[in-house]
Amino acid sequence: MSFNITKYKEIKDFIADFRAINKKTSPISIIPVSKNQSIETIKKALGAGIRIFGENRVQEAEVKFKNLKNQYKDLELHMIGSLQTNKVTKAIKLFDYFHTLDRESLAKEFVKCLQKENLSKFFFIQVNTGLEKQKGGIDPKFINEFIKYCTEDLKLNVIGLMCMPPIDQKPKQHFLMLRKMALDNHLQNLSMGMSKDYEIALSCGATHIRLGTCLFGERL
Repeated sequence: MSFNITKYKEIKDFIADFRAINKKTSPISIIPVSKNQSIETIKKALGAGIRIFGENRVQEAEVKFKNLKNQYKDLELHMIGSLQTNKVTKAIKLFDYFHTLDRESLAKEFVKCLQKENLSKFFFIQVNTGLEKQKGGIDPKFINEFIKYCTEDLKLNVIGLMCMPPIDQKPKQHFLMLRKMALDNHLQNLSMGMSKDYEIALSCGATHIRLGTCLFGERL
């Protein structure tokens, strides 16, 4: 597997055209999901000028990115997988953005570890828009309360919301639901859209799209 720089440039051009046509002024970030990719593949992407990556597991990300982050000071790492509370201390030293803040215990652990390490990070609250038992995320009916708790009580730097629609449902209704919740709570960023539905996500206001398969190919 290798990083498809041609496809990446095509998506960047698509986003540029989309922003121009729709008069969008806010930036849109492409997050290449490098889960299960080799260090060599990531280095090739870095050589092509890519500086944003998304990872699902702390241990795997540490092996691949700890040294690279020292080498590339502008490298931006996004945690897009579920996170156990006992991995937070290690995670906040490596990742810059967290897309899966999904429960009170995790929020409290973030606060404790950030204060201890004197660090500042960016957070997306994950919303379980499909109410799927196997997925993490806040129940939509509790999202206003949870956002207020995280931002006002815990003083976490929550910048947006994130969702992963059920695979057997059309994603648009979930993206629009997420956008409404963000607007209601004055949040500017939406982490939504993957390889198969990022164009729909963009039409619904996505600011961060998480792309794996279309940039790296099918995972083994």
